[in-house]
Amino acid sequence: MNIKHILAAALVWGAGTTATAQGEYAAIARLRSMNEGVYGIRSMADGEHYTTLEENQILRYAYAADTPGEKLLPASAAGLRITGYAFSPDERRILLSSGRTPIYRHSFTTSYHLAEGQNVRPVLGEAEAPRDATFSPDGKTIAYSDRNDLYLYDIASARTTRLTDDGAWNEVINGTTDWVYEEEFGFTKAYAFSPDSRKVAYLRFDESRVPMMEMMRFDNKLYNTAYTFKYPKAGERNSEVQLWVCDLETGAKQRIDTGAESDQYIPGLGWSPDGKLWYQRLNRRQNTFEMVLCEPGGAQHTIYEERSQQYVERPSGRSILFVDKDRFLVRQESHTGWMHLYLYNVRAGLQGPVTRGEWEVTEVVGLTPKRVWYLSTEGSPIRRNLYSVRLDGKDKRRLTTGDGFYSIAPSEGMKYYISTFSNAATPNRVEVCDGEGRTVRTLRDSRALGEELARLQRPVKEFCRIPNERGDSLEAWILRPRDFDPSRQYPVLMTQYSGPGSQSVQDRWSADWEDALVEKGYVVVCADGRGTGFHGEKFKKQTYGRLGALEVEDQLAVARYLAAQPWVDAARIGIYGWSYGGFMALSCALKGLGLFRMAIAVAPVTSWRYYDTIYTEIYNNLPQYNAAGYDDNSPINFARMLDDKRTRLLMIHGTADDNVHFQNSMEMARALNRAGKRYDMMVYPDQNHSMMPSDTYNVRQKMIDYTLENL
Repeated sequence: MNIKHILAAALVWGAGTTATAQGEYAAIARLRSMNEGVYGIRSMADGEHYTTLEENQILRYAYAADTPGEKLLPASAAGLRITGYAFSPDERRILLSSGRTPIYRHSFTTSYHLAEGQNVRPVLGEAEAPRDATFSPDGKTIAYSDRNDLYLYDIASARTTRLTDDGAWNEVINGTTDWVYEEEFGFTKAYAFSPDSRKVAYLRFDESRVPMMEMMRFDNKLYNTAYTFKYPKAGERNSEVQLWVCDLETGAKQRIDTGAESDQYIPGLGWSPDGKLWYQRLNRRQNTFEMVLCEPGGAQHTIYEERSQQYVERPSGRSILFVDKDRFLVRQESHTGWMHLYLYNVRAGLQGPVTRGEWEVTEVVGLTPKRVWYLSTEGSPIRRNLYSVRLDGKDKRRLTTGDGFYSIAPSEGMKYYISTFSNAATPNRVEVCDGEGRTVRTLRDSRALGEELARLQRPVKEFCRIPNERGDSLEAWILRPRDFDPSRQYPVLMTQYSGPGSQSVQDRWSADWEDALVEKGYVVVCADGRGTGFHGEKFKKQTYGRLGALEVEDQLAVARYLAAQPWVDAARIGIYGWSYGGFMALSCALKGLGLFRMAIAVAPVTSWRYYDTIYTEIYNNLPQYNAAGYDDNSPINFARMLDDKRTRLLMIHGTADDNVHFQNSMEMARALNRAGKRYDMMVYPDQNHSMMPSDTYNVRQKMIDYTLENL
């Protein structure tokens, strides 16, 4: 589950407007828009050039040379609204997606065009709602999904072949994922070409027995309509997922045996460098994970297995990477309790650790037959730096030098990389570096924003640790008004997310609605409690089976710690959160017994019985086996505890939230009504979990206004 809200796109002032006229959030949005970056970076095959999508044009740049970008699209593409692109393997053709009709968080339908030389032509002409289109490895065909079936388009003949024919809405899905796989495993393209382009492996989802969810749509129409989709809530039926392989020459399809257990997950599939099919298998409890390799004759063997008493950290597309046909790299935490890299052999198993220590590898960014480049917390759990090490664990080098947060876009073969760096005091700086970490040139430096921040004398986050009452030291930051006087007392807003494995306390530049409160004389505090990430497996997994117990204890402990500080007005402490953070803000308001003057809960989970299988069950087991873990800490069961004479509560929700359903806030409202409690509510018609497409600005200004009025 990644229910942390997507930050709104920056809003820019119009000429002659003022912050007061536009609302306090406009000033924050203006600063956000000035934080420079380079987006959509894609390395080309030579490792010497990269491309970006800028103003409806694909531009090619050299990593090493400061020259203008070369336009790769002809003038005839000007009429397209380009939202994405992909190069053919030989980079002579470009598959363009034009327009985007969202389905859920990651999925969308679009129209496709093919650019080749000076020609741009529409492709996939027979498709009604195409999506997830990709070139075959030989560049001769394009596979895509349309209305739950998988198709193959031949570029030379412009002919389409239907590979599957049983796809049906809310019944069967071929080649793309169902809702819960998309949301929790983070991918939608559920097919993969073999390296020789002769076969396609794909997942088939039978969701016919998954319970139906309905969202009411209003859309300014005379009669509202219900949007129905399959959503498996904790303990309920999942899709039955099968793995199939289609021979593209004969059209013959073969089902691959993935084991006797049908109630399981297949979170990944693909082909090894020497053309062998592999798939990943995860049991329903999500505490046993396997990587299985299929031999040409039909035999299978498990080349990697991981088990945990609680759960195996959810796999991603970068969890296991092939180095060559014999070796692969794994990022896992079960060996030592810290997330590290290990080298495995397909036949001989574990070869040895590549990294080690009481810190965590957060991402693999580059891999060659001899070395791996990765981001880690070695310097500090709240920072990220880039390192390189040989696959035998020797010759480790730190390549980045700043104290803050780096993100990395690598070139092919790691000849170069583009780094984006910031810290709490410094906005984005984007540089091209060579594979050894030497700076080649600067692409962006956010100079105008830096000068504006200096002119405004904007306060900077102070990082610290706040103790809870059990002896843990929690990472935190404090943001104080620029004229802060320790002899005065200030109202405090606590902001948090608190979900398992998450991290809100990071040394990177940011600005959001809470910053507007600092300008009004408020102190803002954020603390990561137990269960959050990057402090080792033990710290993270102690919340297993009782979501909301220890996390709420820690936020209440932080509030009591703050209340004891001489510079805090103990009668004016508030708490805010969105999604999991909304669940937490609501829980703290109910269990705080008047400790909080105000609480804002946006899109909150109010009972884990309402949330999806993959996310909820990995952290809480199934409700059939752990009912107490679902009920003992769900705020819907504690409505009677709201001290509405001392705590003002605001719940905010979008009616078209397909992730944390509006049902959560409606049932919470029902419980509060029955308990005779007073509260406030803000409803956003037809808005999703991020209050998109139209209310990302409004909701933030609403929270500013509510805080100023009630805290």
